[in-house]
Amino acid sequence: MNKTLFTLAASVALGAMAASADEVRVYNWSDYIDEDLLTKFEEETGLKLIYDVFDSNEVLETKMLAGGSGYDVVVPSGTFLQRQITAGAFQKLDTGKLANHGNLWDVIASRTEKYDPENAYSINYMWGTTGIGVNVGKVQEVLGADAPIGSLDLVFNPANMEKLAACGVHFLDAPAEIIPAALAYIGEDPDSHDKDIIAKAEPILTAVRPYVQKFHSSEYINALANGDICVAIGWSGDILQARDRAAEAENGVEIAYNAPSEGALMWFDQMAIPADAPNPEGAHTFLNFIMDAQNMADASNYVYYANGNLASQPLLEEDVIGDPAIYPDEATLKNLYTTTPYPAKVQRVVTRMWTKIKSGT
Repeated sequence: MNKTLFTLAASVALGAMAASADEVRVYNWSDYIDEDLLTKFEEETGLKLIYDVFDSNEVLETKMLAGGSGYDVVVPSGTFLQRQITAGAFQKLDTGKLANHGNLWDVIASRTEKYDPENAYSINYMWGTTGIGVNVGKVQEVLGADAPIGSLDLVFNPANMEKLAACGVHFLDAPAEIIPAALAYIGEDPDSHDKDIIAKAEPILTAVRPYVQKFHSSEYINALANGDICVAIGWSGDILQARDRAAEAENGVEIAYNAPSEGALMWFDQMAIPADAPNPEGAHTFLNFIMDAQNMADASNYVYYANGNLASQPLLEEDVIGDPAIYPDEATLKNLYTTTPYPAKVQRVVTRMWTKIKSGT
């Protein structure tokens, strides 16, 4: 998920600006759409699109739960969506205004119902896994030809991380993803809400913290592609973007992505309409545009993420639909796990733990 950001300086005053029927305001992840689609939307609908970006669920959630975000469409991940629905942050979709709703993929819709019962409030935009991206040459140079690039042992074994620190390691700044991964590594339930179980992740992460160069949820794309780092725990499509940027640059950097053998998180990014959206009519127009088979295929072909639109699949490029790192095979799918939102009291424990881990104190 960093291209031209399409962010207007005026967006800092979003909440105070008057709603306009000919504007649609969208808040999406960075690096997450073919920007030609933004122009196409404006040309086809006559609506002005104001498109801003974020790079963590926590940033979006702060805006949503404070109210008055000023956006018409936002894109939270499934666990955050579930919590925000409970808090009354979204309005139900009017499927009568979504002629392309039938294009959605029932396999993915059945999984997103875990977060949004009956998918009443959202549509799936993209989905993928959280795993490990490596600069193959650098990692093998440091750890040898048998480096465990498909295992969490690569990033959670301090002996490996101490050596990898020399070539650079980034972790996602995403406690709801890194903590479950640490639990999976030690054989615990990654979806546990038991504070005593969750606490077992802390020593795992604390032990490797000195060797993590940065916690960030987007910078690792270019850092991997440019050869500035050799390992990142990141989102599948981001790492595949890094792979392709390196290939295009012909800089000799070979990037590989693996969903860890111990299990990987399967996540879903959902498009939803805030309860206080200034232009819900325009929001539905945008969602319907995104659900068009060709438009959704163009988005996936550009960002290298799988999407929840079955009708788009015949239009996907072979190196997208045919890549098991993007559309996993059945065996890999069975080894993926999902997580549910932490209750408020547990979330506070997780937040404190994460702050402590990142600060290294």
